[in-house]
Amino acid sequence: MSDIILEINHLKKTFGTNEVLKDIHLSVSRGEVISIIGSSGSGKSTLLRSINLLEQPSGGEILFHGKNVLAKGYNIPRYRTGLGMVFQSFNLFNNLNVLDNVMVGQTTVLKRSKSEAREKAFHDLERVGMKAFINAKPNQLSGGQKQRVAIARALVNKPPILLADEPTGNLDSLSGDNIMEIFKSLNQEGVTVILVTHEREIALKTGRIITFKDGLVINDEICS
Repeated sequence: MSDIILEINHLKKTFGTNEVLKDIHLSVSRGEVISIIGSSGSGKSTLLRSINLLEQPSGGEILFHGKNVLAKGYNIPRYRTGLGMVFQSFNLFNNLNVLDNVMVGQTTVLKRSKSEAREKAFHDLERVGMKAFINAKPNQLSGGQKQRVAIARALVNKPPILLADEPTGNLDSLSGDNIMEIFKSLNQEGVTVILVTHEREIALKTGRIITFKDGLVINDEICS
């Protein structure tokens, strides 16, 4: 693929004297499904958090459609709307039902009307197979169902890139396979997916595997 949507050059991240990311180079083309794999502490989750600027990189460039998001004056809020984020721990509000969990960010952060947010939430919950559970609270759901809700929430801005940090890490193998099928379906709709995992079996379900070790990319392979 030649349509590069995201490019990372000389990216570094340090915490005190600990250099977690060391001169990372990486390009992502539109329509890819990429897994980043490596042992705990290898830097893979820090890379994902640096891409969406939950962590501020210590150096380097992150180019989104060719423009450096770390440059002075870049519109960071607008950049973040182009990135959906899914976490291992789901990060749902336990006091809200499924529908409200997908609506709340739209009404409070994006300032959408309740009717617009509800319509969008219905649409994205249906995409992940959770429309029938709109009135359920998170404690009434399985881990796989919670992750589906989290994915729906990440889709509310129609992001061209979906970032997922260990999205199957708290799930059994069947639920994990189902989540990977959702990512595959979203990719077929045009979403580029970058996910972090420590499970090679999960990584093999993607199109490309990038292996991290000690803050460095040590391998970049296309899956057959």
